[in-house]
Amino acid sequence: MSWKWIFLMAWRDSRRSRARLFLYIASIVLGISAFVAMDSFKTNLNRDIDAQAAGLLGADLELSSRTSPQDGALAFIDSIAKKSEGHAREERFVSMLRFVKNGESRLIQVRGLSAGYPYYGAVEGEPTHMMDSLSDPSKVLLENELMLQFNASIGDSVQIGDQVFTIAGKVLKMAGRTGFASSMAPSALLSLDAMAATGLKQVGSRVDYFYYFKLPRSFAIDGFAQRNEELLEKYQLGSATIASTKENTGRSFADVTRFMQLVGFAALLLGAIGVSSAVHVYVQEKMVTVATLRCLGATAKKTFAIFFVQFAVIGVLSGIVGSVLGSLLQYLLPLVMQEFVPVDLSSAVSWTAILQGIVLGFGIAVLFALLPLSSIRKISPLNTLRVISDTAGSPADPLRLAIIGLILLCLTLFSRLQLEDLKQTAFFVLGIAFTFAVLYGTAQGLMFMVRRFFPQRWPYVWRQGLANLFRPRNQTIVVVLAIGFGTALIATLSFVQDMLLKRVDVSNDGGQANVVLFDIQPGQREGLKTLIEEQRLPVMEEVPIVTLQLSEINGHNLQDVLADSTLGYSARAFRGEIRATYRDSLADSETLVAGKWIGQVQAMDTAQVSLEEGYAERIGAKVGDRLLLNVQGLPMPARVASLRRVDWNRFQTNFRMVLAKGSLEKAPQFFVMMTKAENEGQSAALQRNVVQSFPNVSVIDLHSLIATLTEILDKIGFVIRFIGSFSILTGVMVLFSSLMISKYQRLKENVLLRTLGASKRQIGQILFSEYLFLGLFSALTGLLIAVVATNALALFVFEATFVPSIVILLGLLVAVVLVSVVIGVFNSLSSLNRPTLEILRKD
Repeated sequence: MSWKWIFLMAWRDSRRSRARLFLYIASIVLGISAFVAMDSFKTNLNRDIDAQAAGLLGADLELSSRTSPQDGALAFIDSIAKKSEGHAREERFVSMLRFVKNGESRLIQVRGLSAGYPYYGAVEGEPTHMMDSLSDPSKVLLENELMLQFNASIGDSVQIGDQVFTIAGKVLKMAGRTGFASSMAPSALLSLDAMAATGLKQVGSRVDYFYYFKLPRSFAIDGFAQRNEELLEKYQLGSATIASTKENTGRSFADVTRFMQLVGFAALLLGAIGVSSAVHVYVQEKMVTVATLRCLGATAKKTFAIFFVQFAVIGVLSGIVGSVLGSLLQYLLPLVMQEFVPVDLSSAVSWTAILQGIVLGFGIAVLFALLPLSSIRKISPLNTLRVISDTAGSPADPLRLAIIGLILLCLTLFSRLQLEDLKQTAFFVLGIAFTFAVLYGTAQGLMFMVRRFFPQRWPYVWRQGLANLFRPRNQTIVVVLAIGFGTALIATLSFVQDMLLKRVDVSNDGGQANVVLFDIQPGQREGLKTLIEEQRLPVMEEVPIVTLQLSEINGHNLQDVLADSTLGYSARAFRGEIRATYRDSLADSETLVAGKWIGQVQAMDTAQVSLEEGYAERIGAKVGDRLLLNVQGLPMPARVASLRRVDWNRFQTNFRMVLAKGSLEKAPQFFVMMTKAENEGQSAALQRNVVQSFPNVSVIDLHSLIATLTEILDKIGFVIRFIGSFSILTGVMVLFSSLMISKYQRLKENVLLRTLGASKRQIGQILFSEYLFLGLFSALTGLLIAVVATNALALFVFEATFVPSIVILLGLLVAVVLVSVVIGVFNSLSSLNRPTLEILRKD
């Protein structure tokens, strides 16, 4: 073929339609920009993690333990310390902090540090050298978020345990901490000596121990964990190096960046649907031009090539514009994501992402234009005299089937590049295909139902607007696809957020406790009960808790499990501590699912244990298995008597392991009490009195928990909505471009109506009714998909009951309808204000 002639004809043919051709670009530009921005963010994040990994860990090597290390573990730690250039220690646990000046209190993370740490990465705060103040055991440092929450200032006094400290500074940034983590669990820093003086390390206190080492270059750090795997397992020590921190941090955010990229790709696919629809309309208008070329001797391949070149060039331009816009947009992402990321985010142009954007723009424009362009081959020279109203190809056309197969193949290959394995790729591709299939089927069903049950008695303008939904060359399918997809995305997010908040918000339930007090020592029980009752509050639960460890299952210990993986037991079962209780009956949140409940045993009998079914499955235990429990250093044989299903959604004490009464009464233990405060003021008063009289007792107030959770979900929701907004904006852009294209189709129709005597007002009412129905059907379709998707998430992920919020439903419904009507009617005003004769002459 003569490509010079084809390019020349493509250029000449585009002169009359360039404005509309650039509208096609708009359909995919936002999708490309979203993908490029997300891909650039991923590249920059990985580079920042690599550069700042040492600052995240704060040392060359970290060892950690959830229990106090025994002699063997301490000797192992000391052997490393002797080889190091510096070493430090940290202890962490949660407790209450009380601000002396106003009496307010907050559950915080207490961090006791020895001198020297961190070795890499500075602790930023005010004053600059505030870490030096920790040498004074009367000083404490608080995170800035905590000080802002309680309007505290440097120099104020706070109480932690038995001690009162002076705030010596506020921490703005510290290794491994994010603004999100600080809001959720704010920290107080003090010296180890000061921590010991608080008197908070008692029976039942869950303390985490950390050991940090600055090692010489000759120390083979990266192979440390592999060389000492057996010792680390034996002493139940966790390890982290700069390399492992880099890898784990990157892995932690891999799902986030992958989600961001897939959202950008989904927006691009949405724009592709708009391209396909727009090209279909464009081809309808070019039938006479194609037929004329065929009469002049041009072959079907040449006429096809002319329009193929047009959209190939458009694809390249779309890729360039979208890549430039995405590169600019990625400078905003660090502002949105910084609070959730433990490194300083940078912004830099990613040429790889730009190249991918250009290739994607070209590929998407060509692939999705090929389907409607394939029908050009079927246009006969006879169309110059007898124009066929529709050129849609046969579903069995081999070329169309090949194009569809190519689209699916490219979609699968691209998804595979973004996802970890074939299973995830298959689920993503099937999910996208299913969503668009449902939207397409719904749109077709709506058109059929409107045609089948057409309201003949409605006023003319409303009947005309409704009939436009199924008339030839209608925009129903593309609008439902574009707006329905975006509505489903935002609605699903809103429903999930609302469901999670309702799941926690049980404070108004008259039968539920909303304040829990824990770390209560046996000698404090009566005094604390008296304090609660003096405030006219009920003691709704009083539960003993014993800390223990699992040593053996059916005679097999940790070493046996590590040596023989075929035993079927999880090594994690033997690590860490278990908080268990003893009682003679099931709680109202529990259901027996296997075995027999045994509520009472004699002191010398084998202990009878009931396990939560999910925990039993994870560790590989079943009814009848023999266990050996380590209760504060004393071995206790036990037998699995039953399995329970636990409703973890209820705000009450639930346990993985419950022993029969008579088993643990003499073991070291602490207690948990639960009560119900009628309002936040009553709860705050209780917390003040508890902290003053029993400073070691920690309090969780459901009111503050809900407020914190709401704030956290709002932050997460904002980020997801920000990312998801690209799909929404793409949908709006597809809608806008589709309606702009349809405006050219409607010119003759409007002229004919006005020639027959219709007024501008009547035509405006017809347009209003059409876009009202389009927006309404699109919103209803998207909301229906969102309800189904959220129900699936509630059933299989959150194990909760989902009841759609009427406020969210109505709000989204009204918003989507308004957007559709405003864009549609505003877009058509220009044609209503032009004289009919001018339009006829120009046409």
